[in-house]
Amino acid sequence: RHADGIVITGPISENMVLALKKTHDAVPAPKLVIAVGACAISGGVYRGHPETRNGATDLLPVDLFIPGCPPHPVTLLDGLLRLLGRIG
Repeated sequence: RHADGIVITGPISENMVLALKKTHDAVPAPKLVIAVGACAISGGVYRGHPETRNGATDLLPVDLFIPGCPPHPVTLLDGLLRLLGRIG
């Protein structure tokens, strides 16, 4: 209950869906959700597998997508700096 957002960095397996939703509900508003990497954004190589979700957008509203598999550190910094500029 002391976080401003959630960073999702990998595939979302079915056994973690409830935990992710509870965590998201525990974060006070305004909430930030950041999806980092291909697995978090679209499911990556696990896309279509019955035991994983096809990205975080199936469950939560995502504020920032940082692409890559794995994402380059400069891409991560660029995304975070752009997000900071968007927040008042």
